[in-house]
Amino acid sequence: QVQLVESGGGLVQAGGSLRLSCAGTGRTFSTVGMGWFRQAPGKERDFVAHINWSGESTTYADSVKGRFTISRDNAKNTVYLQMNSLKPEDTAVYYCAVRYYGGSYSRATNYAYWGQGTQVTVSS
Repeated sequence: QVQLVESGGGLVQAGGSLRLSCAGTGRTFSTVGMGWFRQAPGKERDFVAHINWSGESTTYADSVKGRFTISRDNAKNTVYLQMNSLKPEDTAVYYCAVRYYGGSYSRATNYAYWGQGTQVTVSS
């Protein structure tokens, strides 16, 4: 059974940092792209970042560019999201997923095997 499990969320003050992890089980994800999305209450699920299979190519939403860094360790079947200079508007549930289909990196419908999410709350 394929499963993604996110961890590392929590409560942090504005300006602080968190590192999210997404561990995959059930199959190897070393040959596929992976993405992070987030969803705030009452809002749609928004793209945050994508990393290709080798880790050599990354893409970010404008809102997080320069503050967040996506990386991966294929030996551990794990993807990370380092979040620095956090802002209250970064508050959301963060999800990782496998980029299963072609097309835009930023479209949630191009991803599969979503994790259960991890809550990130940034206080002002």
